[in-house]
Amino acid sequence: MRRVCLTLPTHRACTGTIESIAEEAAYGAREFGAEIHLLVLDSSPAPVLAEHRKTVAALPASPGVTVHHLDENEQRAFLREAIARTGIPSGSASADRLLDLMLPSRVSYGACTNRAFLIAEALGCTSVHRRDSDSRYQAVDGEPVFPLHQELTYLGQRADGIRKSAARSKLPPGSGDRRVAVAGGSFVGEMSVDVAEIRDLDPDTYRELVGLSLPEGSPEIWRNHLIDASFRGAGNGTFDGDHTTLAPISPMRVDMCNVALDHEVYRRVPLPPATDTIGTDYFLLHLTHDAGLPGLQHNRHIVNFHTEERRTDDGFLAYQVRFAKFLLSKTYLNAVYARTAAAGDALLDAEGHIKASVVAGFVRDSADPHRAENARRLDLIDRAYRRLGGRYTAVADTLAGRRSRLLDEARDDMADFAHLMDHWEALTGASADAGLAVTR
Repeated sequence: MRRVCLTLPTHRACTGTIESIAEEAAYGAREFGAEIHLLVLDSSPAPVLAEHRKTVAALPASPGVTVHHLDENEQRAFLREAIARTGIPSGSASADRLLDLMLPSRVSYGACTNRAFLIAEALGCTSVHRRDSDSRYQAVDGEPVFPLHQELTYLGQRADGIRKSAARSKLPPGSGDRRVAVAGGSFVGEMSVDVAEIRDLDPDTYRELVGLSLPEGSPEIWRNHLIDASFRGAGNGTFDGDHTTLAPISPMRVDMCNVALDHEVYRRVPLPPATDTIGTDYFLLHLTHDAGLPGLQHNRHIVNFHTEERRTDDGFLAYQVRFAKFLLSKTYLNAVYARTAAAGDALLDAEGHIKASVVAGFVRDSADPHRAENARRLDLIDRAYRRLGGRYTAVADTLAGRRSRLLDEARDDMADFAHLMDHWEALTGASADAGLAVTR
């Protein structure tokens, strides 16, 4: 029986989302005969965690669905065992560094998904399907539109065998014998990043800031299109029936709240474990696209919304700092993406799997030369936020106070990523050996 991991990483209250994702898990087991492991990775504060435990305990039993709700202590225990199984001595500096990269004390979109990857390996799953706490499903005639339907239909299938079942096929020549490595849709509703107010206050400043996420030297007409499309997902449309495209998927076309990855991808390469930085969890989407691996893009878009916490002063400040760190990270990541795009299918071995050592080399090479460029970027970001005024001035003051640290972290994040990649395949193998006790 096919075994898959449907995961929800969270650090905030989301009882409704947990209940909805449990319904999606039950749907997958019922309609596809799959064994669904619903994995909630919970980093919430104690009162919220307690509410989540009540919600999970009250979920109705569903044939074919097993629920795992792990707090950070339980996640840490699993990680320590997996690290020890790689042969790294427990309590050593190397073991402690890996544990910090896998379970940092600060928010990390990549690290939480990396933990899902390792636990999925421990559970014997062949894919990971990720959802987010600030999203819900569209509905048609009162029935939810579950992305899992398309993910389980196509993921892991040989592209040539399903070419005719997709509405469109734009596979590169010679890739038909490869398996679908990623399946994803986008979102409708509020922008995925808290920049809508910036766009409304000052469209020119908005374009200046968002433009920093794009590669240097991009043609102006192309840059303008990407700036207009960034963080907007599929807009405000509604589901009108399934439309699918079989092709290498552009990271601009899917969202990490609505994506599934085959284990042949994530067992070889992790996500960047950078902290307090949005967007770094899209690394594998860039990689699979540049390698020409088949993907399935669908239109079962998830509804994105902003939680109340993000609307508070503290939540606003934290998110704007994460956005600024994202703009600094892109200096390094875009250098890596330029090399992966140039490498193309040379990123793959004879079996069509990503060569992790090649990717690690690109990441390691990027880790040094961009501090001066990022200092310039921080100056630009500072001026932009001060020009916006109001509460954005406090963001500029915060960034100025952390200037040296931010520049160091943007560089060190890439060195940490390369270090994690050096140990990643040993970690995924050790996780598979360690297993995970069934919780429900």
